[in-house]
Amino acid sequence: MYDMGTRKRALALVAQGRSLNSVSKEIGVSRAALRSWQTRIEPLKSSSGCPRCNGASGKPENQSSYAYLLGLYLGDGCLSYLHRGVYFLRIACADAWPGLIDACAEAMQVLRPDNKVFRVQRQGCQNVTCYSKHWPCFFPQHGPGKKHTRTIALEAWQQEIVDAHPWGFIRGLIHSDGCRVINWTTRLVGGERKRYEYPRYFFTNTSTDIIRLFTDTLDRLGVEWKTLHQSRAAVTVSIARKASVALMDAHVGAKY
Repeated sequence: MYDMGTRKRALALVAQGRSLNSVSKEIGVSRAALRSWQTRIEPLKSSSGCPRCNGASGKPENQSSYAYLLGLYLGDGCLSYLHRGVYFLRIACADAWPGLIDACAEAMQVLRPDNKVFRVQRQGCQNVTCYSKHWPCFFPQHGPGKKHTRTIALEAWQQEIVDAHPWGFIRGLIHSDGCRVINWTTRLVGGERKRYEYPRYFFTNTSTDIIRLFTDTLDRLGVEWKTLHQSRAAVTVSIARKASVALMDAHVGAKY
């Protein structure tokens, strides 16, 4: 007999495209058991319910955590159907940023406190995953196909949360598809050319709708930005003005 946590972790690996043989070796269960679990999984229990479908639809209780997780989801998140109305939310986080992985897992756990959050190791990254029947309630942007091939627009209640917690939203987007780097150039100082370094933020995404959500929020926060000219389909937003970088450093900071 295996506990529900082992079953869900194994099914998460299979859902990511792993072979039954490799999952069997990693988890230590037979392939026959895995095949059985694929066709039969116990319903997930949650005493916390869902603020979006318990009577009158409401907002998630911890709106700050939600704003951050929404940014992560729009950047590196994926919502997939499993079985019997159960969905799993998966956010890919690079191994290079263990603090980001912890922050993602914490935000996910805060929103679904009665559902276990898993960290599934993949090459170069961890997939932070949690099962719930209610993830589509939290992320109505879910739909068929890749995000950049369909319209991404916030519901009114989501926009209200982003307006109330804009820095959490920006932080989630930067932690997913953005970065803080140190650029350098040279300039003449007293007749001598010297190296000059300065911090800069970038955010890159292929969805013009997600880019617009990012830049509209920056505008409301008074952060100056510009887009870079590049040949690839993705759009890159640059934040390089000293005052704007200082704002970003105060509220977002580098990945860690």
